Amino acid sequence: MSIQKLNLRWCQKRQFEGTGSNGKKVLLDGPIEAGGENQGIRPMEMVLLGLAGCSAFDVVSILEKKRTGLSQCEVEIEAQRADQIPAVFTQIHLRFLVSGEKLTTKAVTQAVELSVDKYCSVAAMLLAADVKITHSFEIIS
Repeated sequence: MSIQKLNLRWCQKRQFEGTGSNGKKVLLDGPIEAGGENQGIRPMEMVLLGLAGCSAFDVVSILEKKRTGLSQCEVEIEAQRADQIPAVFTQIHLRFLVSGEKLTTKAVTQAVELSVDKYCSVAAMLLAADVKITHSFEIIS
C-alpha cells in the first residue's frame, strides 16, 4: 500500500492552496457568487483534470511504446453533474486529440480503451461510484 501526503491550506474567502507530494502548488477557488474570487480551479474541476491527466499519461505512454511518433495529446472533457446536493458527476466524456507520424486508428483505440477501462486509477474510482465515462478520439494530421 502506498501512502501519499499532501497539504491544503486556506488562504482567504473560498481560496485554498494545495501542495502536492513533490512540493508543487495549485490554487483552488470558488466563483464570486459563492464567496470566492474566481482566481483558481474549482475542486470538482480538479477531479476532471485528474481523470484527464491520469488517462492521458497512460495514452501517451502506450503510444510512445508503440513508436507512433506521437507529437500531441490533448483531452477535452465534458461532464454532467446531478441537480441535487451533493452535485456529483453522473456522466463524463473524454475526447482525445492526438497527432503523430505513425498513428493508426487501431493503436489509438487500444491506448484509450486500455487507459480508461483498465489502467487509470481515477477512472476506476469514478466508475466504482457509478459515473458513466465515455471516450472518443480524433487523429489530427
